[in-house]
Amino acid sequence: QQRVGIARALMQEPELMLADEPVASLDPATSHSVMKYLEALNHEDGITILCSLHFLSLARTYADRIIALKDGRLEFDGLPDEIDDQRFRDIYGEEAVRVEIA
Repeated sequence: QQRVGIARALMQEPELMLADEPVASLDPATSHSVMKYLEALNHEDGITILCSLHFLSLARTYADRIIALKDGRLEFDGLPDEIDDQRFRDIYGEEAVRVEIA
């Protein structure tokens, strides 16, 4: 269904695409497939992709820039490689555990 939604949006020839949890409820292989497709739309077709994700591993793999919100406030705005263990805890809380989508 995510792919159908993306295809439907592309029919409008957008300059900006909003993708709200485009990989929710997908298995890891399909998640990567969808994210690679969005990445290609950005790099090859010049479409800006604004994507909300809850998996930091996917954001770090596919994003050029990450913006993290916590309690409605900006917690982080920067490059994926700038999110170290301390920043991760600042964003998600001390008890948070990283979940990797391999």
